[in-house]
Amino acid sequence: MPIRFVMEATGVYHESLAYFLSNKGYAVSIVMPNKITNFFKTLESKTVTDKSMSAAIAQYGLEKKMTNWVPPQKAYKELRQITRERDQLIEERSMNKNQLHAEETEAYPNEKTIKRVKARIVMLNKQIKEIMTEISEINKNNSEVAEATKLITTIPGVGLLTAVTILAETDGFSLIHNKRQLTSFAGLDVKEKESGTSVKGKSHISKRGNKHLRKAMNLPALAAIRHTERYRSTFTTITGKTGIKMKGTVAVQRKLLEMTYTIYSTKKPFDIEYLQKETIRKQELKDALKIENSPLGLLSMQADI
Repeated sequence: MPIRFVMEATGVYHESLAYFLSNKGYAVSIVMPNKITNFFKTLESKTVTDKSMSAAIAQYGLEKKMTNWVPPQKAYKELRQITRERDQLIEERSMNKNQLHAEETEAYPNEKTIKRVKARIVMLNKQIKEIMTEISEINKNNSEVAEATKLITTIPGVGLLTAVTILAETDGFSLIHNKRQLTSFAGLDVKEKESGTSVKGKSHISKRGNKHLRKAMNLPALAAIRHTERYRSTFTTITGKTGIKMKGTVAVQRKLLEMTYTIYSTKKPFDIEYLQKETIRKQELKDALKIENSPLGLLSMQADI
């Protein structure tokens, strides 16, 4: 029986071993952390240690049908590296801007300190601009990435940066097989805390997933809520029920992320009137069935015969 290596996706720490084994010709399978966690809960052992989790991963590989891991395209790997670098630079720039504001507000500002902070902000702006140029070049020179981003950016609120971030973090959706898995992978799946029949805690998203995906969906969700009735309605409904705006925003984030997978899978651009058209189609079908089953419809069918 051939050897198969099964490992949990742990950020970037599993990648070197995965590439090494794959290049040597071994079968490698990489499993999403949430799957291992849920599987571990079904086992007798409840002690979480490196040893017990390793045993759980091995048992998971023996019991489940595994698929071979395929190294991601170079373009997706590069996009993941530079989009994450951009996030770090954005955070660093925010820190420097806050420091600049504090220094300039002081009673006796230090001009040399202010000058150095401004120089750092200029440098960060330059590097962020360079990264955006690199992203545009990869998108332009890779037909698969270009086609995918063109489709995904038809979704309201989703721009090029969001589209390439999603593609980069999911290796072009090669890690994803359905919408539910995607939301779980991003940590946007809803968890409810219950104890017996009497104690029920508030529902919340698990956050046990890819933080870069969650972060990427924040601004698109806010834009979609402002400019698209479909998503504004979702936000209003959830906020009205819970009284918490953040829950409404997260619901829109989840719907947008699921929509990117649907658009990518079907290869059809976003249609803002899809729900309306689908409602009309279902109603027409229902009406047709009513006519067909009516006495007049049955009489017409007999006449045809």
